[in-house]
Amino acid sequence: MKFKISVRFFQLISVVPVFMFSALTGCSGTTRQQHDSIGTHLFTPVELPEKLTFAGEEVPMEYYDVRENLDRELLSAVYFHSQTIRYIKTMPRYFSIIEPILKSNGIPEDFKYLCVAESGFDVRAVSPAKAVGLWQLLESTAKENGLEINTEVDERYHIEKSTEVACRILKSAYEKFGSWSLVAAAYNGGRTRVVAQINNQKVRSYYDLLFVEETTRYVFRILAFKLVMEDPEKYGFSIGKDQIYPIIETKSVEVNGPVLDWADFALQKGINYKILKMFNPWLRDTLLKNTARKTYILKIPEEGFRTKTN
Repeated sequence: MKFKISVRFFQLISVVPVFMFSALTGCSGTTRQQHDSIGTHLFTPVELPEKLTFAGEEVPMEYYDVRENLDRELLSAVYFHSQTIRYIKTMPRYFSIIEPILKSNGIPEDFKYLCVAESGFDVRAVSPAKAVGLWQLLESTAKENGLEINTEVDERYHIEKSTEVACRILKSAYEKFGSWSLVAAAYNGGRTRVVAQINNQKVRSYYDLLFVEETTRYVFRILAFKLVMEDPEKYGFSIGKDQIYPIIETKSVEVNGPVLDWADFALQKGINYKILKMFNPWLRDTLLKNTARKTYILKIPEEGFRTKTN
């Protein structure tokens, strides 16, 4: 009798975590998640699209390996609920800045999802290779493209300026490869490695080439973000407009001399040091010597920004 009770007890407590998890992460749509009679969650595969493009180029969905690679990344995006929900809630704030810059530089809009794959909207992201910012730029690449990097200023953290540099890199790579999927692969793995693999393998399609795992998965990861973020409801993410993070309006303030203390500067502008750095993450020190009297443009949020809601 004691043995039977013990078994039932462990059956019950094994259900509780699953039930609690399902209550927190439940969603509907093409994932078609359902509950059985005891409340556990049934996780089902995602449906792949019959046709798909990246930057206007057809993805060969008729290839089984392409479908399976996309399926892997789409499953990761759909079932990593907390991360994907944050991306969806955050994307208007960053895409509103990135999209016009991509367009003005002739870069396909799909490359905004490359930015998500690179940094996950973390402006302060730093990779193990010391690549920095939304677009994960290396110091050498950034300096070659005119960004200022020193102990006081690092423009790799500047959203607009780093996006302009990313556009130049992408456009230059397209002139070389003539394929946007190879451009994305080169952004991840480097042009030299992509050229080497094309020469070694004697094919020129990203979908025919074998790369190291990270680059092999890279375009499919971008495509997965594109699918989910373009149509969240289809993949089970129900996020109301009032739950999207608001776009904060800012005004531009010029600084063309030294600043002895950014905390004092911030207070004079009606904000504080924390907020100043949030909107200007490229400022890397507590002061600015600026002996060359260079002109910098800072973003200062409009009055009442901290209580803004959608």
